[in-house]
Amino acid sequence: MLTRLQRGLERMYRVATGVEVDDFMIDDEARAQLGVARAPREQLLLHEAHDGIDVGLFVDPAVLANLATHDPGARLDDRNTAAFLYAVEGVSHFVYAIVCARAARAVSALELELQAEVDKYVVCLLADGGGQASSPRWRRRLFEDFQLEPDLDGDERDRYRAANDGARRYSASLERRFVARRGTSDMLAELRRFYRLPLASKLDHIAKAA
Repeated sequence: MLTRLQRGLERMYRVATGVEVDDFMIDDEARAQLGVARAPREQLLLHEAHDGIDVGLFVDPAVLANLATHDPGARLDDRNTAAFLYAVEGVSHFVYAIVCARAARAVSALELELQAEVDKYVVCLLADGGGQASSPRWRRRLFEDFQLEPDLDGDERDRYRAANDGARRYSASLERRFVARRGTSDMLAELRRFYRLPLASKLDHIAKAA
């Protein structure tokens, strides 16, 4: 499932990481050895080294087991949506971090979270057929009917809220400009431009498009 998501994101954004996400997966034991402060169900770990960056992606085995049993490629519903969102977020973080690293471009945690929130909306919308009726439902599910994890510190809460708010406004503009008129090709072209913008330009673009 993670490989399929990686391939889908790379095709959608016309980028190539040149690596396989499965080669960077870590388990609970490996993550614990790194001494992380938090251990959520999905987590991308990055460490800058003298010759590049070390990367590790953790996705809860229960998430992967759920998706293996209830394949979202066949049907996305209440049985697998939560697990699917964890998987999309993890792979989104992974692909975006690798793309930025290959371009020698620094990336912030907020930028990773904002792009992942946009990716979750777009992937779920397209998996659901991309219709006008689907978009409000997914925007409500992703950007209104959610709760932050209780163990987040203040900075993390601020970051997640900022990413959620930015993606909420951007997805509403996508719905208005493209989804409402079934302009999927134009929407994908817009998304590819957005993907390549640095964070400050992304935020400015959202403010103008909202």
